[in-house]
Amino acid sequence: MTTPERPAAAPVASQPIEPDDATLSAWLRETTEYAFRQMSGAAKQPSWNTEGAAAVVERVRKETLPERGTPLSEVLATLDPAIQASFTTTGPGYLAYIPGGGLPSAAMADLIACATNRFVNVDLAAPALAELERTTLRWLAELMGMPEGANGIFTSGGSLSNLAALVAARSEKLGEDFHDGTLYYSEDTHACVAKAAKVAGFPLRALRVVPVDARRRMRVDALEKMLDHDKRPFFVVANAGTTNTGAIDPLREILEICRARGLWAHADGAYGGLFRIAEGGDALLPGLGAFDSLTLDPHKCLFLPYGTGALLMKDPEALRRAHATSASYLQDVTAGESLGLTDYSPELSRDFRGIRVWLPFMLHGVAAFRDQLTEKLALARWAHGELAREPLFEMFDEPQLSVVALAARPPHGHALDANAFGAEVLKRVNARKRVFLSSTAIGGRYLIRICVVSFRTHEERVRDAVQALVEEARTLAAGG
Repeated sequence: MTTPERPAAAPVASQPIEPDDATLSAWLRETTEYAFRQMSGAAKQPSWNTEGAAAVVERVRKETLPERGTPLSEVLATLDPAIQASFTTTGPGYLAYIPGGGLPSAAMADLIACATNRFVNVDLAAPALAELERTTLRWLAELMGMPEGANGIFTSGGSLSNLAALVAARSEKLGEDFHDGTLYYSEDTHACVAKAAKVAGFPLRALRVVPVDARRRMRVDALEKMLDHDKRPFFVVANAGTTNTGAIDPLREILEICRARGLWAHADGAYGGLFRIAEGGDALLPGLGAFDSLTLDPHKCLFLPYGTGALLMKDPEALRRAHATSASYLQDVTAGESLGLTDYSPELSRDFRGIRVWLPFMLHGVAAFRDQLTEKLALARWAHGELAREPLFEMFDEPQLSVVALAARPPHGHALDANAFGAEVLKRVNARKRVFLSSTAIGGRYLIRICVVSFRTHEERVRDAVQALVEEARTLAAGG
């Protein structure tokens, strides 16, 4: 047997891939100090900071791949401007879109997950950690009021969760010959549902968009008419809080229709589902736990890092029946009939997402999240009440969750119409950089949105948002 030829000696790396203990300790300390400064200073940072981003983008584009390493302090100094030139999604003033992320305990969980780098998607590779994920998913199912035996998978977010739920429903209700099946969702449903249908192989003719009422909730009468017309309906999506306005579809009525007709009932609670944890949450989201499947995004209302989603199933074995496959190269890690969590998911390789949920629950307890979410609902109602008294605004609806939507109502004869007036007010409010709000459009009307979700957002910052809107609207109305 010949001995393999050794490669020519390479120059010693200036920053070794496997550092000695002293170097590793120094690196971790320096990285932790940087992260600490970002977290501890989040409230003082501007709510957004992309005005000078073009220069930073150009600098990043011109970076060349280094042959030899550079000291960590220089690496962090290069990275920092790119981090700063962005929306400050972890700050208390980020009230745009659906805020998420920034919980320190979740960052700690990710450090542990990356440092230990255990593989949890195959049971035999890390049996207790795989069970930790199942246990955490069971906790979520219990919090949502789902029956005993409910479980699911952690995903990258609502898009993948909705896709996996649709594939499971397709498998259970339609089998392999599925192209004449039809699925139903409201016109305010997140765009990822239509994308999921496309990825799952459904033609456009299979998609049914159900009209909504004045509060942007699915009209069940319209749904029933569509179901009567179609030959092979199978999947209905109910919104447990839309992105646009936080609207909650009539969950119980949709459930009853699905049960009576033998359809798969799926709830998209990516934004709103976890508000069931809040005080009075069951009354806000009645029947949520009875759906066949439920999408949640812990990276929204549990304040975890982006990329932390979950799909809960009343019958998790439906996921396995839809997704499981076999491969000879995995025969050494097959336990009985199942490899483990990968058989329930489109993914094999993935990160240890479950620890991001488990560690914060263990460290803080569910009561901490309940208190936070209860506060966010109260703050949204308070903001709505304050802004409703301002003649220059017209409130779109009372908050169904934590989104406040409003339209501008400029004085008679103003140079700007209502839509342009609202857009200018939003531009001026955001220019202050104390808060960052977003907009949407419904029925041709320009709406300003306030979304209260961040765990760092409390009364002071919501009061700032309300005050800024009123001040800028009054200034603009007066010709300023």
